Amino acid sequence: MRLEITCDDRLGICLDVLQILRDQEIDLRGIEIDPRGKIYLNFPELAFEDFSHLMPQIRRIPNVIDVKTIPYMPFEREHFEFDLLLSTLPDPVISIDIKGRVDIINDAAAQLLGAPKDTLNGEYLSQFITGFGLARWLDKQPKEPVFEAVVINNAEYYAQILPIWVTGEDSSRSFAGAVLTCKTEPNVAQWQNNKNDSAFDRLLTENAAFKKVIKEAQRMAELDAPLLIEGETGVGKELLAKACHQASARADKPFLAINCAALPDNVAESELFGHGAGSLSEHSAKKTGVLEQAAGGTVLLDSVGEMSINLQAKLLRFLEHGVFRRIGEEQEVSVDVRVICTAQNHLYELVEAGAFREDLYYRLNVLALNVPALRERKADTVLLAEHFISQACKSLGRSLVKLSRSAKDRIKSYQWPGNVRQLENTMFRSVSMLDGDVLEANDVKLPEAQVDDDPLAIEIEDISLDEAVRRFESTVLKRLYPSFPSTRQLARRLGLSHTAVANKLRDYGIGKQRKKSQS
Repeated sequence: MRLEITCDDRLGICLDVLQILRDQEIDLRGIEIDPRGKIYLNFPELAFEDFSHLMPQIRRIPNVIDVKTIPYMPFEREHFEFDLLLSTLPDPVISIDIKGRVDIINDAAAQLLGAPKDTLNGEYLSQFITGFGLARWLDKQPKEPVFEAVVINNAEYYAQILPIWVTGEDSSRSFAGAVLTCKTEPNVAQWQNNKNDSAFDRLLTENAAFKKVIKEAQRMAELDAPLLIEGETGVGKELLAKACHQASARADKPFLAINCAALPDNVAESELFGHGAGSLSEHSAKKTGVLEQAAGGTVLLDSVGEMSINLQAKLLRFLEHGVFRRIGEEQEVSVDVRVICTAQNHLYELVEAGAFREDLYYRLNVLALNVPALRERKADTVLLAEHFISQACKSLGRSLVKLSRSAKDRIKSYQWPGNVRQLENTMFRSVSMLDGDVLEANDVKLPEAQVDDDPLAIEIEDISLDEAVRRFESTVLKRLYPSFPSTRQLARRLGLSHTAVANKLRDYGIGKQRKKSQS
Protein backbone atom coordinates (compact mmCIF):
# COMPACT_ATOMS: atom_id res chain seq x y z
CA MET A 1 0.00 0.00 0.00
CA ARG A 2 1.27 3.44 -0.91
CA LEU A 3 0.16 6.87 0.30
CA GLU A 4 0.78 10.40 -0.94
CA ILE A 5 0.65 13.09 1.75
CA THR A 6 0.35 16.70 0.57
CA CYS A 7 1.47 19.21 3.19
CA ASP A 8 2.93 22.61 3.91
CA ASP A 9 6.53 22.70 5.03
CA ARG A 10 6.87 22.30 8.79
CA LEU A 11 9.79 21.09 10.89
CA GLY A 12 9.04 17.68 12.39
CA ILE A 13 6.08 16.77 10.20
CA CYS A 14 7.79 13.53 9.09
CA LEU A 15 8.36 12.54 12.74
CA ASP A 16 4.64 12.98 13.40
CA VAL A 17 3.80 10.70 10.47
CA LEU A 18 6.30 8.04 11.57
CA GLN A 19 5.00 8.15 15.14
CA ILE A 20 1.46 7.32 13.96
CA LEU A 21 2.78 4.38 11.94
CA ARG A 22 4.70 3.16 14.97
CA ASP A 23 1.69 3.43 17.23
CA GLN A 24 -0.35 1.43 14.71
CA GLU A 25 2.52 -1.15 14.48
CA ILE A 26 2.75 -0.66 10.71
CA ASP A 27 5.97 -1.91 9.06
CA LEU A 28 7.28 0.96 6.94
CA ARG A 29 8.99 -0.30 3.77
CA GLY A 30 9.90 2.98 2.19
CA ILE A 31 9.56 6.75 2.50
CA GLU A 32 10.26 9.51 -0.02
CA ILE A 33 10.18 13.24 0.58
CA ASP A 34 9.60 15.68 -2.23
CA PRO A 35 10.75 19.24 -1.30
CA ARG A 36 7.69 20.54 -3.17
CA GLY A 37 5.40 19.44 -0.30
CA LYS A 38 4.91 15.69 -0.80
CA ILE A 39 5.60 12.74 1.47
CA TYR A 40 5.30 9.23 0.03
CA LEU A 41 4.87 6.11 2.20
CA ASN A 42 5.15 2.42 1.30
CA PHE A 43 3.88 -0.24 3.74
CA PRO A 44 2.04 -3.61 3.62
CA GLU A 45 -1.64 -3.78 2.74
CA LEU A 46 -3.94 -3.01 5.72
CA ALA A 47 -7.35 -4.35 6.57
CA PHE A 48 -10.11 -1.87 5.74
CA GLU A 49 -10.84 -1.20 9.44
CA ASP A 50 -7.18 -0.41 10.23
CA PHE A 51 -6.85 1.73 7.11
CA SER A 52 -10.01 3.71 7.95
CA HIS A 53 -8.48 4.62 11.36
CA LEU A 54 -5.08 5.54 9.87
CA MET A 55 -6.23 8.07 7.27
CA PRO A 56 -8.04 10.48 9.71
CA GLN A 57 -5.09 10.41 12.12
CA ILE A 58 -2.70 11.53 9.37
CA ARG A 59 -5.10 14.22 8.18
CA ARG A 60 -5.23 15.68 11.74
CA ILE A 61 -1.47 16.32 11.72
CA PRO A 62 -0.88 20.10 11.57
CA ASN A 63 -0.05 21.38 8.04
CA VAL A 64 -1.26 18.19 6.31
CA ILE A 65 -3.51 19.24 3.42
CA ASP A 66 -4.52 15.90 1.88
CA VAL A 67 -3.85 12.15 2.02
CA LYS A 68 -4.62 9.66 -0.77
CA THR A 69 -3.60 6.22 -1.98
CA ILE A 70 -1.38 5.94 -5.06
CA PRO A 71 -0.45 2.91 -7.22
CA TYR A 72 3.34 3.36 -6.99
CA MET A 73 6.09 5.39 -5.37
CA PRO A 74 7.97 7.95 -7.52
CA PHE A 75 11.25 6.01 -7.20
CA GLU A 76 9.45 2.82 -8.30
CA ARG A 77 8.30 4.52 -11.49
CA GLU A 78 11.81 5.85 -12.09
CA HIS A 79 13.21 2.37 -11.47
CA PHE A 80 10.91 0.73 -14.00
CA GLU A 81 11.50 3.54 -16.49
CA PHE A 82 15.24 3.07 -16.11
CA ASP A 83 14.97 -0.72 -16.36
CA LEU A 84 12.77 -0.49 -19.45
CA LEU A 85 15.14 1.96 -21.10
CA LEU A 86 18.16 -0.25 -20.41
CA SER A 87 16.42 -3.43 -21.57
CA THR A 88 15.47 -1.90 -24.91
CA LEU A 89 18.89 -0.43 -25.65
CA PRO A 90 20.55 -2.47 -28.41
CA ASP A 91 24.05 -1.77 -27.06
CA PRO A 92 25.46 -3.44 -23.93
CA VAL A 93 25.51 -1.24 -20.81
CA ILE A 94 27.13 -2.27 -17.51
CA SER A 95 27.39 -0.25 -14.29
CA ILE A 96 30.06 -1.31 -11.80
CA ASP A 97 30.95 -0.17 -8.29
CA ILE A 98 34.34 1.12 -7.15
CA LYS A 99 35.59 -2.49 -6.78
CA GLY A 100 34.58 -3.43 -10.31
CA ARG A 101 31.53 -5.52 -9.34
CA VAL A 102 28.50 -5.51 -11.61
CA ASP A 103 25.74 -3.36 -10.15
CA ILE A 104 23.39 -2.83 -13.11
CA ILE A 105 23.43 -4.66 -16.43
CA ASN A 106 21.06 -4.70 -19.38
CA ASP A 107 19.96 -7.66 -21.49
CA ALA A 108 22.33 -6.89 -24.36
CA ALA A 109 25.32 -6.88 -22.00
CA ALA A 110 24.26 -10.16 -20.37
CA GLN A 111 24.05 -11.77 -23.82
CA LEU A 112 27.47 -10.40 -24.69
CA LEU A 113 29.02 -11.82 -21.51
CA GLY A 114 27.26 -15.13 -22.12
CA ALA A 115 25.65 -15.48 -18.68
CA PRO A 116 22.12 -15.07 -17.25
CA LYS A 117 21.42 -11.51 -16.15
CA ASP A 118 20.40 -12.42 -12.59
CA THR A 119 23.68 -14.27 -11.97
CA LEU A 120 25.91 -11.37 -12.97
CA ASN A 121 25.02 -8.88 -10.21
CA GLY A 122 27.89 -8.69 -7.73
CA GLU A 123 30.32 -10.51 -10.04
CA TYR A 124 33.67 -8.90 -10.85
CA LEU A 125 33.53 -7.65 -14.43
CA SER A 126 37.26 -8.27 -14.94
CA GLN A 127 36.64 -12.03 -15.09
CA PHE A 128 34.67 -11.51 -18.33
CA ILE A 129 36.72 -8.71 -19.92
CA THR A 130 40.44 -8.72 -20.71
CA GLY A 131 42.76 -6.42 -22.61
CA PHE A 132 42.24 -3.48 -20.23
CA GLY A 133 43.32 -3.10 -16.59
CA LEU A 134 39.89 -2.26 -15.20
CA ALA A 135 40.78 -2.73 -11.52
CA ARG A 136 43.87 -0.51 -11.79
CA TRP A 137 41.86 2.14 -13.63
CA LEU A 138 39.21 2.17 -10.87
CA ASP A 139 41.89 2.40 -8.15
CA LYS A 140 43.07 5.67 -9.68
CA GLN A 141 39.55 7.17 -9.30
CA PRO A 142 39.73 8.67 -12.80
CA LYS A 143 37.99 11.89 -13.74
CA GLU A 144 37.85 11.44 -17.51
CA PRO A 145 36.19 8.69 -19.61
CA VAL A 146 38.34 6.36 -21.71
CA PHE A 147 37.79 4.60 -25.03
CA GLU A 148 39.60 1.26 -25.00
CA ALA A 149 39.77 -1.99 -26.97
CA VAL A 150 38.64 -4.87 -24.75
CA VAL A 151 38.37 -8.61 -25.40
CA ILE A 152 35.12 -10.43 -24.59
CA ASN A 153 34.73 -14.12 -25.44
CA ASN A 154 37.84 -14.00 -27.68
CA ALA A 155 36.48 -11.10 -29.76
CA GLU A 156 37.65 -7.49 -29.65
CA TYR A 157 35.24 -4.64 -28.95
CA TYR A 158 35.72 -0.91 -28.52
CA ALA A 159 34.27 0.08 -25.14
CA GLN A 160 33.64 3.50 -23.63
CA ILE A 161 34.17 3.54 -19.87
CA LEU A 162 32.77 6.55 -18.00
CA PRO A 163 33.61 7.25 -14.32
CA ILE A 164 30.71 7.99 -11.94
CA TRP A 165 31.12 10.90 -9.49
CA VAL A 166 28.35 11.78 -7.02
CA THR A 167 28.07 15.40 -5.84
CA GLY A 168 26.89 15.96 -2.26
CA GLU A 169 24.93 18.90 -0.82
CA ASP A 170 28.18 20.55 0.24
CA SER A 171 29.44 20.26 -3.37
CA SER A 172 31.92 17.56 -2.38
CA ARG A 173 32.35 14.78 -4.93
CA SER A 174 32.72 11.06 -4.28
CA PHE A 175 33.85 8.39 -6.73
CA ALA A 176 31.12 5.76 -7.14
CA GLY A 177 32.26 3.42 -9.92
CA ALA A 178 31.84 3.47 -13.69
CA VAL A 179 29.57 2.69 -16.60
CA LEU A 180 30.83 0.62 -19.55
CA THR A 181 29.13 0.54 -22.93
CA CYS A 182 30.10 -0.85 -26.33
CA LYS A 183 28.63 -2.09 -29.59
CA THR A 184 27.03 -5.53 -29.84
CA GLU A 185 29.23 -6.63 -32.74
CA PRO A 186 33.00 -7.21 -32.55
CA ASN A 187 35.21 -4.48 -33.88
CA VAL A 188 36.06 -4.76 -37.54
CA ALA A 189 38.40 -1.96 -38.54
CA GLN A 190 37.46 0.11 -41.54
CA TRP A 191 39.87 0.20 -44.47
CA GLN A 192 42.38 2.97 -43.87
CA ASN A 193 44.63 4.15 -46.64
CA ASN A 194 48.30 3.33 -46.20
CA LYS A 195 47.68 1.68 -42.83
CA ASN A 196 49.30 -1.71 -43.46
CA ASP A 197 48.22 -3.43 -40.24
CA SER A 198 44.63 -2.20 -40.15
CA ALA A 199 44.06 -3.14 -43.80
CA PHE A 200 44.27 -6.80 -42.79
CA ASP A 201 42.02 -6.58 -39.72
CA ARG A 202 39.09 -8.11 -41.60
CA LEU A 203 41.03 -11.33 -42.01
CA LEU A 204 40.05 -12.94 -38.72
CA THR A 205 42.17 -15.90 -37.69
CA GLU A 206 43.76 -17.71 -34.78
CA ASN A 207 45.55 -20.16 -37.09
CA ALA A 208 49.36 -19.98 -37.13
CA ALA A 209 49.65 -20.90 -40.83
CA PHE A 210 47.15 -18.26 -41.91
CA LYS A 211 48.77 -15.66 -39.64
CA LYS A 212 52.02 -16.39 -41.47
CA VAL A 213 50.25 -15.86 -44.82
CA ILE A 214 48.89 -12.51 -43.60
CA LYS A 215 52.34 -11.46 -42.37
CA GLU A 216 53.81 -12.28 -45.78
CA ALA A 217 50.94 -10.44 -47.49
CA GLN A 218 51.67 -7.32 -45.44
CA ARG A 219 55.20 -7.25 -46.83
CA MET A 220 54.10 -8.07 -50.38
CA ALA A 221 51.42 -5.37 -50.28
CA GLU A 222 54.10 -2.69 -50.36
CA LEU A 223 55.61 -4.05 -53.59
CA ASP A 224 54.44 -3.35 -57.14
CA ALA A 225 55.21 -6.77 -58.65
CA PRO A 226 52.35 -9.07 -59.74
CA LEU A 227 50.89 -11.18 -56.94
CA LEU A 228 49.37 -14.66 -57.27
CA ILE A 229 46.96 -15.78 -54.53
CA GLU A 230 46.02 -19.46 -54.64
CA GLY A 231 43.53 -21.43 -52.57
CA GLU A 232 40.29 -23.34 -52.77
CA THR A 233 37.06 -21.60 -53.67
CA GLY A 234 35.56 -19.60 -50.82
CA VAL A 235 38.70 -19.26 -48.67
CA GLY A 236 38.85 -15.46 -48.95
CA LYS A 237 41.31 -14.85 -51.77
CA GLU A 238 39.55 -11.69 -52.95
CA LEU A 239 39.39 -10.32 -49.39
CA LEU A 240 43.14 -10.85 -49.08
CA ALA A 241 43.68 -9.14 -52.44
CA LYS A 242 41.65 -6.11 -51.31
CA ALA A 243 43.70 -5.94 -48.12
CA CYS A 244 46.92 -5.93 -50.14
CA HIS A 245 45.56 -3.07 -52.23
CA GLN A 246 44.46 -1.04 -49.20
CA ALA A 247 47.83 -1.54 -47.53
CA SER A 248 49.72 -0.35 -50.60
CA ALA A 249 50.66 3.09 -51.87
CA ARG A 250 47.86 2.66 -54.43
CA ALA A 251 45.12 2.60 -51.79
CA ASP A 252 43.57 5.90 -52.88
CA LYS A 253 43.24 4.63 -56.46
CA PRO A 254 40.63 2.19 -57.86
CA PHE A 255 40.51 -1.52 -57.05
CA LEU A 256 38.66 -3.28 -59.87
CA ALA A 257 38.04 -7.00 -60.34
CA ILE A 258 37.15 -9.14 -63.33
CA ASN A 259 36.08 -12.79 -63.11
CA CYS A 260 37.83 -14.63 -65.92
CA ALA A 261 35.67 -17.72 -65.44
CA ALA A 262 32.34 -15.91 -65.71
CA LEU A 263 32.89 -14.27 -69.12
CA PRO A 264 33.33 -15.66 -72.63
CA ASP A 265 36.76 -15.08 -74.14
CA ASN A 266 35.77 -12.18 -76.41
CA VAL A 267 33.80 -10.48 -73.65
CA ALA A 268 36.63 -10.92 -71.15
CA GLU A 269 39.11 -9.35 -73.58
CA SER A 270 36.82 -6.36 -74.15
CA GLU A 271 36.23 -5.96 -70.40
CA LEU A 272 39.94 -6.12 -69.63
CA PHE A 273 41.49 -4.15 -72.51
CA GLY A 274 38.52 -2.25 -73.98
CA HIS A 275 37.67 -1.82 -77.67
CA GLY A 276 37.62 0.91 -80.26
CA ALA A 277 34.55 2.50 -81.82
CA GLY A 278 32.88 0.22 -84.40
CA SER A 279 35.19 -2.69 -83.60
CA LEU A 280 32.49 -5.06 -82.34
CA SER A 281 29.63 -3.87 -84.52
CA GLU A 282 28.91 -1.03 -86.89
CA HIS A 283 27.45 1.17 -84.18
CA SER A 284 29.44 0.02 -81.13
CA ALA A 285 30.95 2.87 -79.15
CA LYS A 286 34.48 3.06 -77.83
CA LYS A 287 34.90 1.29 -74.48
CA THR A 288 37.56 1.76 -71.84
CA GLY A 289 38.69 -1.50 -70.28
CA VAL A 290 39.24 -2.34 -66.63
CA LEU A 291 42.99 -1.80 -66.94
CA GLU A 292 42.50 1.83 -67.97
CA GLN A 293 39.69 2.41 -65.48
CA ALA A 294 41.96 1.29 -62.65
CA ALA A 295 44.88 3.51 -63.72
CA GLY A 296 47.20 3.99 -60.76
CA GLY A 297 45.37 1.33 -58.78
CA THR A 298 44.99 -2.44 -58.74
CA VAL A 299 43.27 -4.95 -61.03
CA LEU A 300 42.22 -8.32 -59.66
CA LEU A 301 42.00 -11.16 -62.20
CA ASP A 302 39.83 -13.72 -60.45
CA SER A 303 40.13 -17.37 -61.61
CA VAL A 304 42.99 -16.46 -63.94
CA GLY A 305 43.42 -20.15 -64.78
CA GLU A 306 40.19 -19.98 -66.81
CA MET A 307 41.63 -17.36 -69.17
CA SER A 308 42.07 -18.49 -72.78
CA ILE A 309 45.53 -19.01 -74.28
CA ASN A 310 45.07 -16.06 -76.67
CA LEU A 311 44.09 -13.72 -73.85
CA GLN A 312 46.99 -15.03 -71.77
CA ALA A 313 49.41 -13.92 -74.49
CA LYS A 314 47.99 -10.39 -74.47
CA LEU A 315 48.12 -10.27 -70.67
CA LEU A 316 51.74 -11.48 -70.69
CA ARG A 317 52.72 -8.69 -73.09
CA PHE A 318 51.09 -6.11 -70.84
CA LEU A 319 52.87 -7.44 -67.75
CA GLU A 320 56.23 -7.37 -69.52
CA HIS A 321 55.94 -4.00 -71.29
CA GLY A 322 53.07 -2.15 -69.57
CA VAL A 323 51.24 -1.57 -72.86
CA PHE A 324 48.31 -3.14 -74.74
CA ARG A 325 46.02 -2.46 -77.68
CA ARG A 326 42.26 -2.11 -77.46
CA ILE A 327 40.29 -4.45 -79.69
CA GLY A 328 40.11 -2.96 -83.18
CA GLU A 329 42.82 -0.35 -82.61
CA GLU A 330 46.51 -0.17 -83.56
CA GLN A 331 47.54 2.50 -81.07
CA GLU A 332 49.20 1.18 -77.94
CA VAL A 333 47.90 2.23 -74.55
CA SER A 334 50.25 2.55 -71.58
CA VAL A 335 48.82 2.31 -68.10
CA ASP A 336 50.26 1.88 -64.59
CA VAL A 337 48.36 -0.72 -62.58
CA ARG A 338 49.29 -3.55 -60.28
CA VAL A 339 47.91 -6.96 -61.24
CA ILE A 340 46.79 -9.44 -58.58
CA CYS A 341 45.56 -12.84 -59.72
CA THR A 342 43.67 -15.54 -57.89
CA ALA A 343 43.48 -19.20 -58.79
CA GLN A 344 42.56 -22.49 -57.27
CA ASN A 345 45.35 -24.82 -56.23
CA HIS A 346 45.72 -26.50 -59.61
CA LEU A 347 47.24 -23.66 -61.67
CA TYR A 348 50.58 -25.41 -62.18
CA GLU A 349 48.76 -28.57 -63.23
CA LEU A 350 47.19 -26.45 -65.99
CA VAL A 351 50.71 -25.45 -67.03
CA GLU A 352 51.73 -29.11 -67.23
CA ALA A 353 48.61 -29.92 -69.21
CA GLY A 354 49.36 -27.13 -71.68
CA ALA A 355 46.23 -25.15 -70.74
CA PHE A 356 48.14 -22.27 -69.16
CA ARG A 357 51.25 -20.58 -70.46
CA GLU A 358 54.34 -21.47 -68.45
CA ASP A 359 55.97 -18.09 -69.12
CA LEU A 360 52.83 -16.30 -67.87
CA TYR A 361 52.72 -18.55 -64.80
CA TYR A 362 56.21 -17.56 -63.76
CA ARG A 363 55.50 -13.91 -64.60
CA LEU A 364 52.48 -13.97 -62.29
CA ASN A 365 54.22 -16.07 -59.66
CA VAL A 366 56.80 -13.43 -58.75
CA LEU A 367 55.04 -13.06 -55.41
CA ALA A 368 52.76 -15.89 -54.25
CA LEU A 369 50.44 -16.60 -51.35
CA ASN A 370 48.49 -19.76 -50.60
CA VAL A 371 45.40 -19.39 -48.41
CA PRO A 372 44.73 -22.51 -46.31
CA ALA A 373 41.33 -24.15 -46.46
CA LEU A 374 38.96 -23.69 -43.53
CA ARG A 375 39.20 -27.37 -42.58
CA GLU A 376 42.90 -26.71 -41.90
CA ARG A 377 41.95 -23.79 -39.61
CA LYS A 378 39.65 -25.52 -37.12
CA ALA A 379 40.32 -22.84 -34.50
CA ASP A 380 38.89 -20.22 -36.87
CA THR A 381 35.51 -21.84 -37.48
CA VAL A 382 33.82 -20.63 -34.28
CA LEU A 383 35.59 -17.25 -34.41
CA LEU A 384 34.32 -16.66 -37.95
CA ALA A 385 30.89 -18.10 -37.17
CA GLU A 386 30.38 -15.62 -34.32
CA HIS A 387 31.54 -12.78 -36.57
CA PHE A 388 29.10 -13.75 -39.33
CA ILE A 389 26.29 -14.19 -36.79
CA SER A 390 26.93 -10.66 -35.54
CA GLN A 391 26.84 -9.34 -39.11
CA ALA A 392 23.64 -11.27 -39.84
CA CYS A 393 21.93 -9.93 -36.70
CA LYS A 394 22.85 -6.39 -37.66
CA SER A 395 21.61 -6.92 -41.22
CA LEU A 396 18.34 -8.46 -40.03
CA GLY A 397 17.83 -5.84 -37.29
CA ARG A 398 17.51 -8.39 -34.51
CA SER A 399 19.12 -8.93 -31.11
CA LEU A 400 22.48 -10.66 -30.93
CA VAL A 401 22.35 -14.45 -31.26
CA LYS A 402 24.67 -16.65 -29.22
CA LEU A 403 26.15 -20.01 -30.19
CA SER A 404 25.49 -22.88 -27.81
CA ARG A 405 28.31 -25.28 -26.98
CA SER A 406 26.69 -28.02 -29.05
CA ALA A 407 26.45 -25.68 -32.04
CA LYS A 408 30.13 -24.76 -31.66
CA ASP A 409 31.05 -28.45 -31.58
CA ARG A 410 29.00 -29.10 -34.73
CA ILE A 411 30.62 -26.19 -36.55
CA LYS A 412 34.14 -27.30 -35.56
CA SER A 413 33.58 -30.92 -36.59
CA TYR A 414 32.22 -30.13 -40.08
CA GLN A 415 34.67 -30.15 -43.01
CA TRP A 416 33.34 -26.99 -44.74
CA PRO A 417 33.98 -27.93 -48.38
CA GLY A 418 32.71 -24.47 -49.38
CA ASN A 419 35.13 -22.87 -46.90
CA VAL A 420 34.50 -19.39 -45.42
CA ARG A 421 31.85 -18.50 -48.02
CA GLN A 422 29.81 -21.59 -47.06
CA LEU A 423 30.22 -20.79 -43.37
CA GLU A 424 29.01 -17.20 -43.88
CA ASN A 425 25.97 -18.31 -45.87
CA THR A 426 25.15 -21.02 -43.34
CA MET A 427 25.27 -18.61 -40.41
CA PHE A 428 23.06 -16.07 -42.19
CA ARG A 429 20.51 -18.74 -43.07
CA SER A 430 20.56 -20.17 -39.55
CA VAL A 431 20.08 -16.76 -37.90
CA SER A 432 17.33 -15.70 -40.28
CA MET A 433 15.33 -18.86 -39.51
CA LEU A 434 15.93 -18.78 -35.73
CA ASP A 435 13.08 -17.96 -33.35
CA GLY A 436 15.07 -17.52 -30.13
CA ASP A 437 18.42 -15.91 -29.27
CA VAL A 438 20.54 -19.06 -28.90
CA LEU A 439 21.67 -21.08 -31.91
CA GLU A 440 21.64 -24.78 -31.07
CA ALA A 441 23.31 -27.58 -33.05
CA ASN A 442 20.03 -28.53 -34.74
CA ASP A 443 19.60 -24.94 -35.94
CA VAL A 444 22.81 -25.14 -37.98
CA LYS A 445 21.56 -26.76 -41.18
CA LEU A 446 24.39 -28.53 -42.98
CA PRO A 447 24.63 -31.27 -45.59
CA GLU A 448 25.45 -34.60 -44.05
CA ALA A 449 29.22 -34.98 -44.02
CA GLN A 450 30.46 -37.76 -46.31
CA VAL A 451 33.69 -39.68 -46.05
CA ASP A 452 34.78 -37.99 -49.28
CA ASP A 453 34.49 -34.58 -47.57
CA ASP A 454 37.91 -35.29 -46.07
CA PRO A 455 40.45 -34.78 -48.86
CA LEU A 456 42.80 -37.19 -47.11
CA ALA A 457 40.17 -39.87 -46.51
CA ILE A 458 40.91 -43.22 -48.20
CA GLU A 459 39.00 -46.46 -48.46
CA ILE A 460 40.89 -49.10 -46.45
CA GLU A 461 38.68 -52.17 -46.84
CA ASP A 462 40.39 -55.29 -48.29
CA ILE A 463 43.84 -53.73 -48.60
CA SER A 464 47.05 -54.24 -46.67
CA LEU A 465 48.58 -51.67 -44.33
CA ASP A 466 51.40 -51.01 -46.83
CA GLU A 467 48.88 -50.27 -49.59
CA ALA A 468 46.85 -48.00 -47.26
CA VAL A 469 50.00 -46.06 -46.37
CA ARG A 470 50.92 -45.73 -50.07
CA ARG A 471 47.44 -44.41 -50.91
CA PHE A 472 47.53 -41.92 -48.07
CA GLU A 473 51.03 -40.78 -49.06
CA SER A 474 49.93 -40.38 -52.67
CA THR A 475 46.88 -38.34 -51.58
CA VAL A 476 49.05 -36.00 -49.49
CA LEU A 477 51.52 -35.45 -52.34
CA LYS A 478 48.76 -34.83 -54.91
CA ARG A 479 47.21 -32.27 -52.61
CA LEU A 480 50.41 -30.40 -51.80
CA TYR A 481 52.13 -30.59 -55.20
CA PRO A 482 50.13 -27.78 -56.92
CA SER A 483 51.13 -25.37 -54.14
CA PHE A 484 54.81 -26.42 -54.27
CA PRO A 485 55.65 -26.90 -57.98
CA SER A 486 59.35 -27.15 -57.17
CA THR A 487 60.33 -30.51 -55.69
CA ARG A 488 62.85 -28.71 -53.51
CA GLN A 489 60.08 -26.52 -52.07
CA LEU A 490 57.89 -29.57 -51.52
CA ALA A 491 60.78 -31.41 -49.88
CA ARG A 492 61.29 -28.56 -47.42
CA ARG A 493 57.54 -28.52 -46.68
CA LEU A 494 57.51 -32.26 -45.90
CA GLY A 495 60.88 -32.38 -44.13
CA LEU A 496 62.31 -34.87 -46.66
CA SER A 497 65.26 -34.84 -49.02
CA HIS A 498 64.85 -33.57 -52.56
CA THR A 499 65.73 -37.01 -53.94
CA ALA A 500 63.18 -38.80 -51.75
CA VAL A 501 60.38 -36.48 -52.83
CA ALA A 502 61.36 -36.71 -56.52
CA ASN A 503 61.31 -40.50 -56.31
CA LYS A 504 57.90 -40.55 -54.66
CA LEU A 505 56.45 -38.19 -57.26
CA ARG A 506 57.78 -40.45 -60.00
CA ASP A 507 56.44 -43.59 -58.27
CA TYR A 508 52.96 -42.11 -57.91
CA GLY A 509 52.91 -40.45 -61.35
CA ILE A 510 52.49 -36.93 -60.01
CA GLY A 511 53.50 -33.77 -61.85
CA LYS A 512 56.30 -33.68 -64.40
CA GLN A 513 57.26 -37.23 -63.49
CA ARG A 514 53.90 -38.38 -64.85
CA LYS A 515 54.56 -36.75 -68.22
CA LYS A 516 57.97 -38.42 -68.49
CA SER A 517 56.51 -41.84 -67.77
CA GLN A 518 53.87 -41.33 -70.46
CA SER A 519 56.33 -40.26 -73.17
